[in-house]
Amino acid sequence: MTDAFDLTGQRALVTGGSRGLGRAIVLGLAARGADVAIASRKIESCEKLAAEVEASFGVRALPIACNVSSWEDCDRMVTDVNTAWGGIDILVNNAGISPLYESVDEVSEALFDKVIAVNLKGPFRLMARVGTEMKRRGGGAIVNISSNGAIRPTADVVPYCAAKAGLNNMTESMAQALGPEVRVNTIMPGRFNTDMATYWPDEVVEEAKKTISLHRIGEPDEIVGAVVYLASKASSFTTAAVLRIDGGVP
Repeated sequence: MTDAFDLTGQRALVTGGSRGLGRAIVLGLAARGADVAIASRKIESCEKLAAEVEASFGVRALPIACNVSSWEDCDRMVTDVNTAWGGIDILVNNAGISPLYESVDEVSEALFDKVIAVNLKGPFRLMARVGTEMKRRGGGAIVNISSNGAIRPTADVVPYCAAKAGLNNMTESMAQALGPEVRVNTIMPGRFNTDMATYWPDEVVEEAKKTISLHRIGEPDEIVGAVVYLASKASSFTTAAVLRIDGGVP
């Protein structure tokens, strides 16, 4: 089974790849031999991580600036990766935003549209564009990073939870649209100790530790195994799946 997890020679694109869970995913894919295109809005962060990846793992790393809420930007990014590497074998839709607000009546149209665009519209465009190219070439794997908010929605991030629920739904329909050549799966993370965690009130963290079955929040590296599984031949009969990785949220 060790060979089934080998990603040597695979070309991966990870959005939101310069920090948090995205950074862990980039490093995890590279450690198993994949070349990785690292996309985020801040090119400097992508360039720094790309240099680290190449030095540490001896694979190719391509930094790309992209705002996934823009279809034009998504298309340009895909074209750039195709030009550099000749194609994409693994797509990880990880980019996401979850702005807070005081009450639902204070959610502006601009905020709502931005949340939907980053968390749902962008992943749709990338799945449609990259997935179609994968299908034409005969294979590929898409891994969407959703949130357990899709099935455990909360009042403080209503548009975000709705977008992630849409992403879960889209996973199944895209698996049908792109199969049998392309597998499409989703991971639903819970609370993880990323830079976003610094904005959580202490009481939220303590309550999470009490209610989560494992009595702690996750570390970014703990998502890597699932991503590698879904990106590799190890999951050759897995598509349209939604996998919770949240420590056991009741």
